[in-house]
Amino acid sequence: MIEILGSFLISFFACLFLTKVFINLFYRNNIVALDLHKKDKPKVANSGGIPVMFSALLGIMFFTAYQVFFHNTQENLVYLFAATLTIVLIGLIGFFDDLNCREVVEGKSEIRKGLKQWQKPLLTLFAAIPLMVVRAGNTSMTFPILGPIDFGLFYPLVIVPVSVTVAANVINMLGGFNGSEAGMGTIYFFSLGVFALILGKMVSAAIYFSMLGALLAFLRYNWPPAKMLSGDSIQYVMGAAVIAGAILGDMERAAFIVLMPFFIEAFLKLRSGLKASCLGKLQKDGRLEPPYGKKIYSWTHIIMSLGKFTEKQVTIALMLMEALFCSLLFIYLYLMI
Repeated sequence: MIEILGSFLISFFACLFLTKVFINLFYRNNIVALDLHKKDKPKVANSGGIPVMFSALLGIMFFTAYQVFFHNTQENLVYLFAATLTIVLIGLIGFFDDLNCREVVEGKSEIRKGLKQWQKPLLTLFAAIPLMVVRAGNTSMTFPILGPIDFGLFYPLVIVPVSVTVAANVINMLGGFNGSEAGMGTIYFFSLGVFALILGKMVSAAIYFSMLGALLAFLRYNWPPAKMLSGDSIQYVMGAAVIAGAILGDMERAAFIVLMPFFIEAFLKLRSGLKASCLGKLQKDGRLEPPYGKKIYSWTHIIMSLGKFTEKQVTIALMLMEALFCSLLFIYLYLMI
């Protein structure tokens, strides 16, 4: 437990420091985006996934060093390094997305656009290569009724890259509110981390608690009114970390449970041809209304249709919704044990 606690604390304090550094750096280099849920739409430093990624990386490296120097073991560390490389690669792809991000007007709504929709899954597929080449994960999976099925080479060559791509892109569909991405992330990374600890999956726990520490620190700057926006990079990093930890710990079903809200979001977005935005229509009193009237294309539209909420209230509602789904994870754990 010392190495897990150390990973959490190092990533937390590193992110407190690095986020402030990157805010200043991004302002100087005009890596900014409009905060669209504010009346004057201020320009705010963007791409919060970068300090989160580097901070989580430091936490994971602490866990690695502790295993080598104090436990004198290198077991599973090659898989941990492959997972870390996947997270870094996908974080850089997210950063490129943020660099290409611009504010455009469609109809009466201002929305962010970065990489094209077809480019995102193609590039994130590339980030899965490190996990593929080391054949990370257990190729045998157990299904209801069917029982265990060994996928053999199909698992590292197909299931792993598809899982990384789907996880990164599905998480990227829900957000756009100060604190929403990082806030939801703290809940599902905490849940997955505790789940991994209970099952004794220490490598997965190290990934999840390193991400948790970084996201909690990042929230200090991302909570409304945000001093730094998440950008797409943070969602790519979180998606990669979720699935990488799940693959290494044989926890694919656990990852699916905590990501259920995002799969539902994907279904809702498909109804609009993936053209709908999560964002709300800002009113004079600072509250938000659904952007498409009675048409529902996102969890955020459901929330905003229930009443006149502020951006902070929508974020809190999203976090509570994620917490509800994460509670299912521990019901599943109880049934499994």
